[in-house]
Amino acid sequence: MDKLRNLNKTTRSNLITYAIVVASFVIMQGLVLAGAISNSLTGLLVPICAYICMAISLNLVVGISGELSLGHAGFMSVGAFSGLVVAACLRGLVASDPIRLALSMVVAGVFAAIAGILVGLPVMRLHGDYLAIVTLAFGEIIKNLLNNLYVGQDAAGLHFSMTDAKALGMQGGTILINGPQGATGIDKLSSFVSGFALILISLFVVLNLINSRTGRAIMAVRDNRIAAESVGINTMKYRLIAFVVSAALAGMAGALYAMNFSSIVPKKFDFNTSILILVFVVLGGMGNIRGGIISAALLTILPEQLRFMGDYRMLIYAVVLVVVMIVSNNSKAQEVLRSLRARIRNRQDFDKAALAADAARQGGARDE
Repeated sequence: MDKLRNLNKTTRSNLITYAIVVASFVIMQGLVLAGAISNSLTGLLVPICAYICMAISLNLVVGISGELSLGHAGFMSVGAFSGLVVAACLRGLVASDPIRLALSMVVAGVFAAIAGILVGLPVMRLHGDYLAIVTLAFGEIIKNLLNNLYVGQDAAGLHFSMTDAKALGMQGGTILINGPQGATGIDKLSSFVSGFALILISLFVVLNLINSRTGRAIMAVRDNRIAAESVGINTMKYRLIAFVVSAALAGMAGALYAMNFSSIVPKKFDFNTSILILVFVVLGGMGNIRGGIISAALLTILPEQLRFMGDYRMLIYAVVLVVVMIVSNNSKAQEVLRSLRARIRNRQDFDKAALAADAARQGGARDE
């Protein structure tokens, strides 16, 4: 404990974040093995992991880099469908499902990073609302492209078409992506363990990037672009680094998410999904990685736990979001919360002092 206190503030905070993630995984895995949670919540574990990774990656752009991106689901969809194709191609070559999933996620991350570079090169010349509009347009373009994409596999290899399934010209084989109908017959390779591993990888990449020289340059550009340029920082370069790393992590999360279901459609990765991920980041606190993790988990579980309320569940969900946003942005509400935390700490200190005094009295009585 003394060693933990002697660490610098950043390292201690990062270790606490890792500890929270590991402890949550151990607790949830124990509950799953014990059969103590419902099937619906068990089915949400992998999507929760994917959304946590999406929140971590988007926080790198929105919170750390200071840019507003509204098309993050586009990178998720690129990773999802490219990962599905790779997993199908490796079906007869790699016997181990975890290895096949890992290779698929790596390739998905690479394709999403390439998409991030293609989009980021023109987009990173923009700022503010203009950047948000262009990223929003990118997300919709990707969705429409996937709605018109047909991919098949036969003995001759992969076939691609942007018109219809007949244009693939396959001799038998299997259609992997069928336009707006998406992908069906997916091998469900994802697991809670693989989701936990991806969260740790995302945390490792983002936290180390933030605390590196590159991360400090990214935050310098965020705080004052003109001042950063005046000392020789290439603002375009560092903004693009944050954007591409975020896209790669989103692509890996997309592959994890897609391979948790037997079928997936491009419509799933629309504007609403991008806004949902942005809500995770804003609600948890922009730049606050730990807060984004907690908000992603809670806001994914909340609608399902309120399902018994029927049509009112989304109303309650919206009210909870409004209340949390008001509290987090209201100085008086924050003062009340700080006062409550101070009282709790004082009460704990008082209890510890009372226990120490009792122990001292008992020790003195034994000596007599």
